[in-house]
Amino acid sequence: MDIVVLAGGLSTERDVSFKTGEMVAKALRENGHRVVLTDVFMGYKEKEEDISDLFDHSTESSIETADISETAPDRAKIKAMRKDQSDSFFGPNVIRMCQMADIVFLALHGEDGENGKIQAAFDLFGIRYTGSGCLGSALAMDKGISRFFFREAGVPVPDGRKMTKSERTDDLEETGLSFPCIVKPCCGGSSIGVSIAHTKEEFKNALDAAFGLEDEVIIEEYIKGREFSVAVIEGKALPVIEMAPIEGFYDYKNKYKAGSTIETCPAEIPAETAERMQQIAVLAAETLGLDTYSRMDFMMSEAGEIYCLEANTLPGMTPTSLIPQEAQAAGMDFCALCEKLIQISLKKYEEQP
Repeated sequence: MDIVVLAGGLSTERDVSFKTGEMVAKALRENGHRVVLTDVFMGYKEKEEDISDLFDHSTESSIETADISETAPDRAKIKAMRKDQSDSFFGPNVIRMCQMADIVFLALHGEDGENGKIQAAFDLFGIRYTGSGCLGSALAMDKGISRFFFREAGVPVPDGRKMTKSERTDDLEETGLSFPCIVKPCCGGSSIGVSIAHTKEEFKNALDAAFGLEDEVIIEEYIKGREFSVAVIEGKALPVIEMAPIEGFYDYKNKYKAGSTIETCPAEIPAETAERMQQIAVLAAETLGLDTYSRMDFMMSEAGEIYCLEANTLPGMTPTSLIPQEAQAAGMDFCALCEKLIQISLKKYEEQP
């Protein structure tokens, strides 16, 4: 097949997306496909006539990947680098090259790829892509909305509140919550802008950090315990993985810096606990309409209570990512995983009337 792997964009997870795209493109080429990897924002070449033989040069890439930085990228600097300086999200030739492909593998992370907008655009253009559709993606990206749907469906979530910048209060008592608490952007990813606040000063600083990224934030009770994740592929849960950061919590640095987190899969927990977490993950995916693949993040309190934190609609596929480790524990190597994600996404289109 002819496949475009889209990475990059302008989200705070741009660097992570590049690493996912690089690994996915390599695996799909090993599977025998003709694959072009490109940055959705920067685009591919500058003139349309230059891409007529696009897939004859499928080993080329318009992306130069590097190790994932410990800090999020400077989006203003990235915008300034674009040659045409257009306000369009799609760089030169991106839509055309995606229309030429049999399917587009979305290696995007964060708001650019997971908020449903690119899925809606591709639906209108008749472009086939991997992952869930626009509605499920939009619901999952907004933690305030997904929390509401989770509660209604019986998916356990921590007690929490949404706060907008216009209604900001630095007095935690006014929210009905108490210290310690978690403050995070409503639609962010990779734990960028997430803070744990133990005092009034820390709470104010946490709000400053989160509101510096978005106009809406989520404030939740802090669950002390162990962190887990469960991927769901085509309605079936993969083995549970545990993430145990050596220092601090599972933040951006601990997610992507090799050696910062001890990851155990299958997680060393009782079988009934693992089964219960997998059941909740499947229910969460069904609740949001995530019909191909996704990954749910969990906390388990010291008392053994399970809480679903959020849904990820385009989970990372980097060297330290979780879903490849879960797939490996289920007997599926990385190349087979990438192929399966392509096939189940294509099947969705074949089943449409």
